[in-house]
Amino acid sequence: MSAEQQDVIISVKDLEKHYKDDIHALDGITADIKRGEVVVIIGPSGSGKSTFLRSLNLLERPTKGTITFEGVDITSPVIDINKLRQKMGMVFQHFNLFPHLTILNNMTLAPRKLLKMSKADAEKRALELLDKVALKDRAKAYPNQLSGGQKQRIAIVRALCMQPEVLLFDEPTSALDPEMVGEVLDVMKDLAKSGMTMVVVTHEMGFAREVGSRVIFMDSGKIIEEGTPEEIFEHPKNERLQTFLAKVL
Repeated sequence: MSAEQQDVIISVKDLEKHYKDDIHALDGITADIKRGEVVVIIGPSGSGKSTFLRSLNLLERPTKGTITFEGVDITSPVIDINKLRQKMGMVFQHFNLFPHLTILNNMTLAPRKLLKMSKADAEKRALELLDKVALKDRAKAYPNQLSGGQKQRIAIVRALCMQPEVLLFDEPTSALDPEMVGEVLDVMKDLAKSGMTMVVVTHEMGFAREVGSRVIFMDSGKIIEEGTPEEIFEHPKNERLQTFLAKVL
């Protein structure tokens, strides 16, 4: 195995997802994601971006094709899906915090139950992470006492409490008021600088341009073009991508 192959943490081959009425949400996706990369997926609504992302940790079960994570075919029926998801954190559009639990309890629940961490260790890690996103003072607050931007920052550090290998982001700023978007993107930028492997579906072209190591443009369930942010935004080759960028930039 070459050094380049060893670098690949997720490998997707010929991925398809069909729904009833012969809708091909994914139509033959092949892509590799390397350790430490920030892969940003862009494209129009309904292009299959979120379906692709959610397939990576099997929240969507592909109809055909394989997904290999750290050398293991996770589409195999014998895979322990819950163990896999501990290594792939997911941040959704909506924060999915438990409303009846404090922020600290929201963050420590999974590490204590799944990683068998002690209460003291789980709380220590949670408070360190809250400090990094300037929300340590909100540890005893409840989700309904926080702004949307604060909730999303909590959702990100809650995923980090599980010490994942990869973080998946499904349009993490699309449910936020415009003035709260920046505070969430800043946390994501810091994560990228720290070397976290990230796959991000977003409409934030500025983030894709500034933080992405690679940008994938999807349409009609296919990867139409991919490249560095400079290649995609400054020198797009595909006419469909050119049309898309003309509308969003």
